[in-house]
Amino acid sequence: MASLRRVLAVATPLALAVARGGAEQAVREPVFPSETRLVVLQATVKNGRGELVTNLGREAFTLYEDGKAQPISVFRADDVPVSLGLLIDNSGSMRRLRAKVEEAALACVRASNHDDEVFVLNFADKASIDVPMTPMTPMRPMNDDVRALEDGIARLDSIGGTAMRDAIEIGSRYLNEHARRDRRVLLLITDGNDNASVTPLEEIRRRTELREIAIYAIGLLRNDHGRHELDELAEATGGAAYFPGEPGSIDTLEPNALEIARQIRSQYTIAYTPSHPAPDGSYRKLRVDVRGSGLTATTRAGYRMPRQPRPGESR
Repeated sequence: MASLRRVLAVATPLALAVARGGAEQAVREPVFPSETRLVVLQATVKNGRGELVTNLGREAFTLYEDGKAQPISVFRADDVPVSLGLLIDNSGSMRRLRAKVEEAALACVRASNHDDEVFVLNFADKASIDVPMTPMTPMRPMNDDVRALEDGIARLDSIGGTAMRDAIEIGSRYLNEHARRDRRVLLLITDGNDNASVTPLEEIRRRTELREIAIYAIGLLRNDHGRHELDELAEATGGAAYFPGEPGSIDTLEPNALEIARQIRSQYTIAYTPSHPAPDGSYRKLRVDVRGSGLTATTRAGYRMPRQPRPGESR
């Protein structure tokens, strides 16, 4: 399949004002990019019982940008491969939970598409890419690929603080630079008590929006502290956040990881060309409605247009 991230060669130049007084008016006009992008999103559909619904056609969906319906130009309902980053909390507070966390992370990998690719980032005070991007090779047993990830996931030195937001930024940047799949996902497993990051939450959200990365999270929280951040990042990027309960009883951790893997493999891919070009740096809200009794669709909250360099400005 040709990349859905390609831009469409639709020129939208500003009309240059040459009449007297026109220059001032032109300066006030928004600056649009010279090409209009194809906006791509993934939608998860569930029924009233919270079960995934995977057999809908294009006609069941209506897509809105800033409240205005948009014509859907690309629609897919099959399992599209992803580039996946596993971000695993390795701080001291996670030490006694680590074995179950590793089992859950590996369960998610085993449930992946054979054409996926995965990297592993462990973090405490600092983040480290312990396994670089590794393709799940269709030509050999998947267990061979899983073994290549096990050493990076298995860590016995859980120690230090929790730089969760910094880890998300480093993982997001690595994914943006190395991913070979159009769909890009981060799965974060943490106790959620960030006490060492320097990157603000709003900056994390802005950058993941620009990079079109969905964030899924499993929060092993001792209280509600940290839940708001995980919920906000998941909702904004089209992912989901799960909270298994008290860390001492996290029997649902692995089922949560498997549910995330199923969601990723059961999403609808929808793309459209905006009916009105978005100014550089602007934010557009997205909504997907789905026809059917009790059906709900979730996707990322919106997208942000990258700022284009002005004439003479370096990139």
